[in-house]
Amino acid sequence: MTSDTTTKGVGVQSDAPIAVNVPRPVTTIPHRFRDLLALDDFERHAKRHLPTMVFHHVCGGVETETALRGTRDAYRKYRFVPRMFVDVSGRKQDTTLFGHTFSHPFGVGPLGGAAFVAYRGDLVLTGAAKAMNVPMILSASSLISLEDVIARNPQSWFQAYLPGDPKRIDPLIDRVENAGYKTLVITGDLPVLGNREHVQRSGFSMPIKVTPKVMWQSAMKPNWLFGTVLRTVIQHGMPHFENTEALRGPAMMSNNVVRNTNARDQLDWTHIEAIRKRWKGNLVLKGILSAEDARVARDLGVDGIIVSNHGGRQLDYAVAPLDVLAEIAEHKGAMKVMIDSGIRRGTDVLKAMALGADFVFLGRSFLYAAAIGGEQGVLHAMRILKEEIDRDMALVGVRRLHQLHPDLLRRVS
Repeated sequence: MTSDTTTKGVGVQSDAPIAVNVPRPVTTIPHRFRDLLALDDFERHAKRHLPTMVFHHVCGGVETETALRGTRDAYRKYRFVPRMFVDVSGRKQDTTLFGHTFSHPFGVGPLGGAAFVAYRGDLVLTGAAKAMNVPMILSASSLISLEDVIARNPQSWFQAYLPGDPKRIDPLIDRVENAGYKTLVITGDLPVLGNREHVQRSGFSMPIKVTPKVMWQSAMKPNWLFGTVLRTVIQHGMPHFENTEALRGPAMMSNNVVRNTNARDQLDWTHIEAIRKRWKGNLVLKGILSAEDARVARDLGVDGIIVSNHGGRQLDYAVAPLDVLAEIAEHKGAMKVMIDSGIRRGTDVLKAMALGADFVFLGRSFLYAAAIGGEQGVLHAMRILKEEIDRDMALVGVRRLHQLHPDLLRRVS
């Protein structure tokens, strides 16, 4: 990130005039949220609320889960070197992406099957994002139509899993454009599904097969069964994968339907180049971990990338996004560099931005919040993160996020 060239955040700052501190409005926290003090707390509560199979689907990684653990471990390897006697009053978190100024430097990443974990999950997440003025990325594997989501929040982004077949790519892009989306995210790290052994052991699949094991686990969590699944079926019908293709996809609950994932392993840079020419809005590529891939994306005119290892859910032993962030950001040019995977604290957000990220996305924590508290639960989680960022900015010694820089960090072994 850019910083003051002579003081690096110390002494006189360039953002004048500076407002004095004023009392912040006190948000009344519902009693049921009083034990939710940090984002990790939402996972603990969600584990009690969700069937084991569903919880493992959300929380787990692949194979040895080394990539999953690595995403968190990467953040633990950095320590702050805070600066003292710096005027940190009037702190602001606003961040501009693609011409829109968001109130905070974080957003909601794409979450496949969110409406099976939380009632109307995608609408809950995008509603909270709208209220907080942060972006929400709708997953192609969502159970609510992309048209319904953007009607709720016009600032929503859409994420696609695309096959290497223009005859299937073009109609979906037309549908996304006609719905009014301005930002298209294409995920590149899912040419095939990762080996999620823990999910297979728990009995979960997408589409889900209604087996005795699945029925038993569901019956043991009646709040989820009645409050999410049966409520959805009664009020909205059997959920389907709504957005994997231009036309409606298969039902979520089925004994014999297989998701249409064929030909994703044929997607290559020639398809991205063609999409760039066709798509007039903001184009973002997700799953980038190589500096060379970032340079290719930049040279093709891609507007942004999300440095991501899919939350440790695709390739085991994949490098942690934070570990390659600085080398990717060094050559980004005008392209925005965003990051996800492993972010749980305000300090994590500041570390990522100090190493070159323009923005961050979180997934699991907000989905847990939606599962146990609906839109108010997600808002509570977002406010926790917002307050952590504000407090940590003051303690590190910056008033604006662009004042973060690598000299404020030390990597430890």
